[in-house]
Amino acid sequence: MEKLRAIMAALRHPVTGCPWDLEQSFATIAPYTIEEAHEVADAIERQAWGELPGELGDLLFQSVFHARMAEEAGLFTFDDVVEAINAKMIARHPHVFGSESNQKSAEQQTKDWEALKSAERGQARVLDGVALGLPALMRAVKLQKRAARVGFDWPSTDEVMEKLREEMAELVEARDTLGAAEVEEEFGDLLFVMANLARHMGVDPEAALRGANAKFTRRFNRIEDWLAEAGKKPSDSDLAEMDALWNRAKAEDKAKKAAKSASSEASGD
Repeated sequence: MEKLRAIMAALRHPVTGCPWDLEQSFATIAPYTIEEAHEVADAIERQAWGELPGELGDLLFQSVFHARMAEEAGLFTFDDVVEAINAKMIARHPHVFGSESNQKSAEQQTKDWEALKSAERGQARVLDGVALGLPALMRAVKLQKRAARVGFDWPSTDEVMEKLREEMAELVEARDTLGAAEVEEEFGDLLFVMANLARHMGVDPEAALRGANAKFTRRFNRIEDWLAEAGKKPSDSDLAEMDALWNRAKAEDKAKKAAKSASSEASGD
């Protein structure tokens, strides 16, 4: 850890440091911090365990970078960062580091965690503290969870589905009769309700969309492979042919999934 901090200090040295690193600020580095966090999540999603140490190192370096800039500005040090997280973890786990019993479910611990966070915020508004820099779908779910804690929530998915139909109708109306700004607003409302539906159904919308992206990529790659076997590129094809190949890729996926399921059952997993 000390070596990493020394490397960071050398990169930011005003005379001998790296020109690029010296030009950076909290604002310019923040997007890289978000990107590195996503790359950690991507490695985990792909179960690329050999890549994960490097990705976690990249993310750790982001914390060191921000702390170094803060130290240069006289704001705080890396030791302050470490002490802050140490204190937070101890305070939020009284069942581990304090006198509370640790005989509780994960669900109860989540509720206790949220209660402790709420107490730390004091008299803040219900939605205060939900980070603006979060991915929009993730932030939508967090905002909805906060509102739900004070009773502002639909009782079941039935009401959410009805709201979804309502927002779809409003989006169609905006498309047909209104301008681009109104269409964007209605589309945002529709996505917000979709995030709420995911929350009610216990689905992580970010993970679900990552999975859909991966599936689309896999199937489109198969389309390209089959077209290449015929000496063609996608640009040489048309929608009808590619749609037929998409359905072929979809059937292939389903067959592989069924085979995997049958193999798992046969092995007793």
